[in-house]
Amino acid sequence: MPLLIQGVSQRAARKRAVELLERAGLSHRLTHRPGALSGGEQQRVAVARAFAGNPGVVLADEPTGNLDMRTGGEVSRMLLQLQQEEKITLIVVTHSLELARMMNRIVELTPQGLVER
Repeated sequence: MPLLIQGVSQRAARKRAVELLERAGLSHRLTHRPGALSGGEQQRVAVARAFAGNPGVVLADEPTGNLDMRTGGEVSRMLLQLQQEEKITLIVVTHSLELARMMNRIVELTPQGLVER
């Protein structure tokens, strides 16, 4: 849908969507409605949608917040893989130290202000 709003042809938008969903490991779920997907699958679709239009920056607010550790790890790896392959700046806000440690740069919000770690 975001690509269609941007004026991308239906054929090109579908091709890009299928490509990203395949990379997300969801090629077997292409015809499923959101309610038929697990929470982790829905989150991977959201990540794919965020990268669909080749943005310069992706902002991810607690991308693994409601996921179990295994599924959160899958989503984290997907985010980083897409970020590297698509050469997109990724800004993640998270309470997860595990996810934060996967990032190139960590800036923590403290009572004293922003502190680089």
